[in-house]
Amino acid sequence: MRCRPVAVTAALASLLLTAACGDATSSAPTPGAAQGPAAVTQTPSDRSGAPIADEPTSASAVPTAPASGAEAVEELRFTAVTVDDQEFEGASLAGRDAVLWFWAPWCTVCRAEAPHVASVAAAAGNDVTFVGVAGLGEIPAMQDFVADYDVSGFTHLADMDGTIWQRFGVVEQPAYAFVDDSGAVSVLRGALGADRLAAEVALLSSN
Repeated sequence: MRCRPVAVTAALASLLLTAACGDATSSAPTPGAAQGPAAVTQTPSDRSGAPIADEPTSASAVPTAPASGAEAVEELRFTAVTVDDQEFEGASLAGRDAVLWFWAPWCTVCRAEAPHVASVAAAAGNDVTFVGVAGLGEIPAMQDFVADYDVSGFTHLADMDGTIWQRFGVVEQPAYAFVDDSGAVSVLRGALGADRLAAEVALLSSN
């Protein structure tokens, strides 16, 4: 299912909502809620596919330019900085199958998801590009998360003002945006686990 674009302005980017990190006990804030049409979120029963083997192979490669002839959809028209202070163009994902994983460094559910994300990303190799989108924290904490939870096999963006979260209609973590090579976008919120994430990635790459 295609998510409708979410309008983002500089004023809205500074707003933060209070949302749990996948459980009712956390009180940390989340990036501002999307304004305008709500992002369309598919429930687990909406998508299906055969799981990928859990054995990791190689990490996903991050492209530097769109695939030949591809035009970036609205959600991918952003510029960001990685947790290692490198520039990143969302348009570089155009024409490719990609997964954006939204997380926060203090989020216990994100920490539990990290090994699953690392394993599935490695198994997908160059077929599907994984990008982490970290928010609600400071750069050193984001860098520590990447190192401590062994998710350094793919690029992580530092979404300090929440604009990328807003662009995809994400208001709590963890969440995943699946972008296929035609530009269709679907967002799943909450923890998926290794098997479900692998199934979603297999479905994404098969379309």
